[in-house]
Amino acid sequence: MTRTDHATTRADTAARVARTDYTGGVYGSMLAASVVIGAGALGSSPRLQLMLLLLLTGLVYWIAHVHAQLFGARLARRRLDRHAVLHACRDEWPIVKAAVPPAAAVAVSPLLGLDVQGTVWLALAVAVAGQVGWSVAAARRSGASWRLVAATASVNLLLGLLIVSFKFVLTH
Repeated sequence: MTRTDHATTRADTAARVARTDYTGGVYGSMLAASVVIGAGALGSSPRLQLMLLLLLTGLVYWIAHVHAQLFGARLARRRLDRHAVLHACRDEWPIVKAAVPPAAAVAVSPLLGLDVQGTVWLALAVAVAGQVGWSVAAARRSGASWRLVAATASVNLLLGLLIVSFKFVLTH
């Protein structure tokens, strides 16, 4: 590669990072928290089932979002080529990435001495923290003021706590 090729690659990477949309991460974290709440009674392998439920639900929602983006592009009469499909897949990938930390929390919960109920609460806390973290990252990336960053973090924390309240109400 020439020096010009490296500069072009760096510029392309910088432009892609600048365009990164964290909305999928916020949405995916909220989805992960909802999956944990909805898991309810798990079978004989609750940790494995919860990890798979988190990851597979994230993948299904990712596919649905990619499909919606591509269908919308088709309705707008834009050409669907390999580049458009890869672009849609990359844009929506934070939905899947957001499911990984709660699933990882489930995986390490036995090392922390947690029972299944403690595991569920840990996964829920990680999902809510992810939701807040993605919203803060999005706000900072967009150049928002610290006041707006705090506002979006607060709204997402409130939404996460609302989901936590569902868990509390459903189990008591």
